Amino acid sequence: MLNKVLSSKDITRAISRVAHEILERNREADSLVLVGIRTRGVFLAQRLKKKIEEIDKVQVEMGVLDITLYRDDILSGKNNPVLKKTEIPFALDGKKVILCDDVLYTGRTIRAAIDALMDFGRPSCVQLAVMIDRGHRELPIRPDFVGKNLPTSKDMLVKVKFKEVDEEDLVVIHTANSN
Repeated sequence: MLNKVLSSKDITRAISRVAHEILERNREADSLVLVGIRTRGVFLAQRLKKKIEEIDKVQVEMGVLDITLYRDDILSGKNNPVLKKTEIPFALDGKKVILCDDVLYTGRTIRAAIDALMDFGRPSCVQLAVMIDRGHRELPIRPDFVGKNLPTSKDMLVKVKFKEVDEEDLVVIHTANSN
């Protein structure tokens, strides 16, 4: 079964709210950088960047992070990892990094992302922005900014779709009996 959770309008509204929350917590927007985790975290970061720049009239640097080599399941043989490019063309030292991802679940992706970030410098802090927090953490990681908290069971699959890659903006939950 497929359940629509957020529409395009809901996603736009959530991104606007999160952008405002980021600016409220980080008064000095000139030291902010956004880093999106491939793939859909990049689109969240791009949209947050645009909204923050629109609100605060500042330029915000943005990077793209591929965490493939930092995953704790890389040697399990379950996946054939495909390496993509990490693009962080600026120094992270002393910056406030807003790490962006589409869905926060176990926390393992974020742990890998933090490990990867540290190879690029020493930020003053790392904050986490996610579109969906679905719970079920296996590691002590919590988001700082959330588009929507979505309690789920472990047999559900939450899918965030962004029009840049999925042709539409939508958040859906696939339950055990769905395709």
